[in-house]
Parts: sequence; C-alpha cells; structure tokens
Amino acid sequence: MPEATEKINSICKGILKLILLLLLLYLFVCSLDILSSAFQLVGGKAAGMLFYGGSIIYNPIAGLMIGVLVTVMVQSSSTSTSIIVSMVSSSLLSVRAAIPIIMGANIGTSVTNTMVALMQAGDRDNFRRAFAGATVHDFFNWLSVLVLLPMEVVTGYLLSITRVIIDYFHINSGEDAPELLKVLTKPLTKLIIQLDKKVIFEIAAGNEAAKIKSLVKIWCKTSKNVSLSNITVAFRENCSSPTLCWTEGNLTWTLHNITYKENIEKCKHLFVNVHLSDSGIGLILLSLSLLVLCTCLILIVKILNSMLKGRVAAVIKRTINTDFPFPFTWLAGYLAILVGAGLTLIVQSSSVFTSTITPLVGIGVISLERAYPLTLGANLGTTTTAILAALASPGSTLEDSLQIALCHFFFNLSGVLLWYPVPFMRLPIRFARGLGNITATYRWFAMFYMIVCFIALPLVVFGLSLAGWTVLVGVTAPIILVLLIITCLWTFEAHYVLPLWMRSLQPWDEIIMFLREKCCRHRCCYFFGVCCKVVFLPWKWGLKRKRGKVKEVPSKASRSFNDTGSITKEEKSPDLKVSSSKVSL
Repeated sequence: MPEATEKINSICKGILKLILLLLLLYLFVCSLDILSSAFQLVGGKAAGMLFYGGSIIYNPIAGLMIGVLVTVMVQSSSTSTSIIVSMVSSSLLSVRAAIPIIMGANIGTSVTNTMVALMQAGDRDNFRRAFAGATVHDFFNWLSVLVLLPMEVVTGYLLSITRVIIDYFHINSGEDAPELLKVLTKPLTKLIIQLDKKVIFEIAAGNEAAKIKSLVKIWCKTSKNVSLSNITVAFRENCSSPTLCWTEGNLTWTLHNITYKENIEKCKHLFVNVHLSDSGIGLILLSLSLLVLCTCLILIVKILNSMLKGRVAAVIKRTINTDFPFPFTWLAGYLAILVGAGLTLIVQSSSVFTSTITPLVGIGVISLERAYPLTLGANLGTTTTAILAALASPGSTLEDSLQIALCHFFFNLSGVLLWYPVPFMRLPIRFARGLGNITATYRWFAMFYMIVCFIALPLVVFGLSLAGWTVLVGVTAPIILVLLIITCLWTFEAHYVLPLWMRSLQPWDEIIMFLREKCCRHRCCYFFGVCCKVVFLPWKWGLKRKRGKVKEVPSKASRSFNDTGSITKEEKSPDLKVSSSKVSL
C-alpha cells in the first residue's frame, strides 16, 4: 500500500510539473513578445529613421549594418522585414538595395537567444553549453554574410533566381498568413500593450508628421467619414466643378470632399490611459519583461533538471541526439533541419524557437551538434512565414513583396548548403564551442561579445561607410590583415611570439577585476557592482587574492567543452594563462 501511494504521489507530482512547465513556457513566449514591443517603443522611431537614409542605404555595407541595427533595436526580424517589404512595395527602395538589409536583419535576430543564454551564467557548465548553443546561430549568420554578400554584389544571383521564379509561376494574392502560436499569446499580450506599427513604416517612408505620433495604440475602432465643406481657392480653375464655384468679394469658394477619422472605441490595455512618453513606457515594459523572462527561464531550467534525472534523462538525450544506423547516419541532421523549420513555422518566430532550445542545450539535453541543424531549420522556417505574409499582399505589390521574401529564403538556403552538408565545413560549431569555453572562464567576455557584435561593430562600419569606400577600405583593411596574421600564428601554433595581451584574456581580466573592485568600493556604483558580481565575477573563480592583487592558482589541467554534460581534461598550453581546475562546476 505505501508503495502504491508513493507511486500515485510521484505521478501527480510529474503531472503538476508538466502543467507548470507548459505555463512557464507560455509566459516565456509572451515575455519575448512584450520584450519586442518594449524595444520598439524605445528605439522604433530611431529604427525607422535609419531606413530613411537617402542614397547611403544603396551602399551594400551600410545597408547590411542598417539591417543589423534596426533588428537589434526592435528585437524582431519580422518587423524590420515588414518595413523593408513596405518600402520596396512603395518604390522607396529597390529589391537589389533591400537584399543586404535583409541579410543584416537575419544577423540581428540572433541577439535574442544570446541574451537568453546570459541568464544561465550562474552555473559555469550550463553557461558554457548554453552560450555555445546560442552563438552557433550568430556564427552561421555572420559567416554566411561574409561569403554570400560579396557574391551577391558581384553576380546578383539571389536577384536573378527569385526573378526567374516569380516570372515562371503566376502567383495570385491570397488570404492573410495564418497566425498559429499568436492566437494563444495575443489574448495576454494585447491586454498589456498594443502598438501602432504603421508609425514606424511612415517614418521609414519619410513622413515627418509621423515622428511626433505615439507608437502606443489608443483607438482600436475608428471610422472614416466624408463630408462636403466650403473651401477657398486661388482661381476658378481650381474649383472641383464649374457648377460648384462662386465668388464672394475677393474670395473664390468651392465645395470639396474632406475625409476625417472618427475615433469610436478605445483599446483595452494597461497603458491606454497612461500619459508617459513612448520611451518611458518602453523602459517600464523592458524591465518587467526581462524580469519575467529571467524568472521563467530559471524556473524552467530547475523543473527540467528535476524531471530529467537518471534513466529518463539518459533516454531523452539518447533519443534527441542519436543518429540513424549506418548508412543513413547523415539523415538525422537533415531531419533535425526539417523539425526546426516546422516548429518555427508553428511558433512563427525563429527567436522564440532558438530561445526555447537554448536552455535545453545548457542543461545538456540537446547537444551542440544537434542544436546546429535545429537552428538552421529555424532560419529556414522563419522565411516561410515571410513568404506566407507576402502572399497575402495586394496584387499591385505582390511581386516585389514575394521577391524579397524569396531572397531571404534563398540566402538562408545558400548558407545551409555552404556550412552544413560537408562535415569539415561546419565551422559555426567549432567557433561556437571555442567561444563557449572562453565565456565559461571569463564571463564578462559574453557581454563584451554581444556589445561588439551587435552594437559597436555595426555602428563603426556604418559610420565608416558614410565617409565613403576609400575610408572604409583604408581603416578596415589593416585591421583585417592583423587579424589574419594572428589567426595564422594560432593555426601554426606560433602564437607565443605575440605579446601576452594579444594571445590571452588574462591581462584584460585583471584590469576588469581591478575596475570592479574600485567600483564596488563606492556607494554610487553599488548597482554596477551587483552587475559585476553576476556577470563579470564568476562564482568560485579559482583565483586567490594577495595584497589586493589577483593571482592564479597553479594547475596541471584545464576543462574543456563537452556537449553531453561531462568535462574532459586536456593539457594546459604554457602561454594560455587560464586556470580552471580549481573551479567547482
């Protein structure tokens, strides 16, 4: 009898945990939606003005960086892609000029799951895997752009292929694209905030009046009415009709139809009657959504860790990460690509899908090798959503809208064909694994990486492109040459000739630790000190302090990344001043 009672209790606990897990996943997805709205409120107008950049937008490098910055600002590649499509449809932007911006939007969308990976910085092992699993998306996008953007500029292959497809198939305008997951999340998110995204489109189109409009949607139900009004005109020729024209004194009058909008019903959300600026509301939503996001992620990881123990964990890991028997071993990866594309089509957001699998990679349920094809599938899946949305366009703008959506699809497909079929070409996995090892040891480097890749680098390159091609090439060419030399030295294991600060992060780490100590001594820097403890100071670092200085603990071995959750030992390079054998993982 006690055994039966215990079994019933365990079953009930399992069911409750599953229900709680689904509820947390729902709140997690909703918080991502609110986070996107918050970023649009804070930076949406600035993003719209970036698109209205005159002739500079036709520079492919500038266009690429605009795509990255805009998508980072609004935290939604769907929004930035929609702006691009509307500009092309309105003849404000050519399809050729829009292709680099689409590529940039593809890069910018990967910042969301990288942010999610930062939430797992508390556990070094989880963080090592989670950050590698998140940044494999970044490396895939950046490497694809480095190869395919020059190819597109020289040959125009994306433009040509999509033009042939559109000319060959006689495609008619269809119904609106289906909303699948949004049907579930909208009831909650629309009670919190609703945005008028037309304002961003109008700013991108150059409408000056739109700059003073609020992005917060106030009126959900309106009607347009037409009335006849008496107006004055300069000459009788300007009258709407000869019979509706008369003169009184020195003024010529006529009747004219005037269309005005009548507000009928207000929207029902929390901020409809809040008299704050868009930035103020955006910052409030940003804080709350990040709080909910972090809480949900921590609880999801804890529940998954409690559920996936012993045999259950082993079976799930084996099922997800297993390959088909020989000679069909290669099929497992392509099946994962199809699964990633299908699930992304259901949730209608690659950010949501990749952000959901990131914690699973962190706790070791999904290996990095399996997360890679799932991420590639997500990249392809998000383009099919754009194609469905383009098919819902009116007949007059259908061709241009569909061509841009197809360019996005074939760009990602080209990246998959380039970086997946041949095993030794799967460079994103190698780079992501290396970055995961670095960030597990120096956690501050994760924040540095995000700032450089998604903010500093796009801003600097965009600024240089404004100055012209000669300045851009003159500044970037020496930097690229130095990086290539360093890479070659590392490849041939001759990097010991470099100074310590160029081959190890240890000197930089000591500077950051010193600054953190200085910061924490002042009350005015208390907040930043807390941030430093979470992000910059890894718990149980393995370093000891003597007389105010940070010194290394001697070690014979260092820890390296292993996707299955185990740690492998390898000999420590004499010049790499990283010691983590004393770290308790």
